[in-house]
Amino acid sequence: MSRREIRECIFRILFQINFHKNDEMGLQIERSLNETEGLSEDDREYMERKLRDICEHLSEIDALINEKATRWKTNRMAKVDLTLIRLAVYEMKYEENIPTGVAINEAVEIAKSYGNDGSPSFVNGVLAKLA
Repeated sequence: MSRREIRECIFRILFQINFHKNDEMGLQIERSLNETEGLSEDDREYMERKLRDICEHLSEIDALINEKATRWKTNRMAKVDLTLIRLAVYEMKYEENIPTGVAINEAVEIAKSYGNDGSPSFVNGVLAKLA
């Protein structure tokens, strides 16, 4: 899988996790990865590690988002937008090998496919404040 396909798959799994209890996150990650076709063992390990790490840092990520998104707190954001912002913030703050511009651009591109008409500009605006 390409990096974009992997990132998009991670986004979809993170989105699904939004609708489950926190103590079910590990189970949901495992189920989702098992249902994803065409994953190499390396891709699966990378995705699982990244998903679990994002979940571990979720409260820190949300605190950063809430600090910068002055009129939009995480509890008011559309789930698609919030999930993309969380993923990009994680990549910007915790993955040194992903440039900030790449994390933002990828989130905006995925927002074009999964979000509403205003999602790309909203995601870009929030992430620009965090950059």
